[in-house]
Amino acid sequence: MGKSLYDNSLAARALYKEAVDVLGWDLAKVSFEGPESELTQTKVCQPALFVHSLAVVAALRESRKLPDVKFVLGLSLGEVTALTVAGVFDFPTGLRVVAERGRLMQQACEKTVGSMAAVVGEDRPKVAALCQEFEVEMANLNCPGQIVISGDKAKIQAAVAAGRERGIKRIMELNVAGAYHSRLMEPARVEFARFLRGVPFRAPAVTVFSNTTAEEVSSPEQIREALIRQVVSPVLWEDCMRHAVAAGATELWECGPGAVLAGLARRTEKTWRVKSIAEFSDLLA
Repeated sequence: MGKSLYDNSLAARALYKEAVDVLGWDLAKVSFEGPESELTQTKVCQPALFVHSLAVVAALRESRKLPDVKFVLGLSLGEVTALTVAGVFDFPTGLRVVAERGRLMQQACEKTVGSMAAVVGEDRPKVAALCQEFEVEMANLNCPGQIVISGDKAKIQAAVAAGRERGIKRIMELNVAGAYHSRLMEPARVEFARFLRGVPFRAPAVTVFSNTTAEEVSSPEQIREALIRQVVSPVLWEDCMRHAVAAGATELWECGPGAVLAGLARRTEKTWRVKSIAEFSDLLA
């Protein structure tokens, strides 16, 4: 992931080289060569995704193909990426924030037995009722009819079984390291709050929408608190996208691997103009 950006863009390559100095290990090597077992660790995956996404932005700027950005938003980890693009902090600071977030979340995963499950084709009230009954939480509200729930593994499995018995056609446990965006991440939230107290935040240069409320956040302290809460709070991604479009966004550009966000946008509203850019060839399309 990202190798074509590294090979073809001086600006993207500079970010990968700077990442070595910030992290103390070779992110480019792991990103390009694996092994997958290492790359999928939360403490590695989060910095890799962050740098890849910003490498896309850097390559777009370098080639003068980045339009005038008015709004930024990012799903979960992507919110830190969005804040970096908005100038809330510089690249090295953003990478340190992401690395610490990933380290703390992996610690929380290792100390708990958590899981997540996808619920497809159901509305929010029905999923919320299921979560309340089994003491788990809605973690990601991605698009209409796609919600991810999170919590203790046994309780998630019980919720999945009950959902199937009650006629939910598509509910399945996910292969994840832990219960992200749930109360099981509370130890990570506490330590992350402590870490962020020492990180300088600036007011964003463009409008930022927060995962926790889907509303605009503008003051440095507001942004700091939203990032802290996000660790244990649902990601209101569908609402973030809708609010950005309502505020005037005419195109949604996904910068980073996978094209997952572009797919969520299209499932939310087919008329939206959506573009996904992951590798250097996408810049030429």
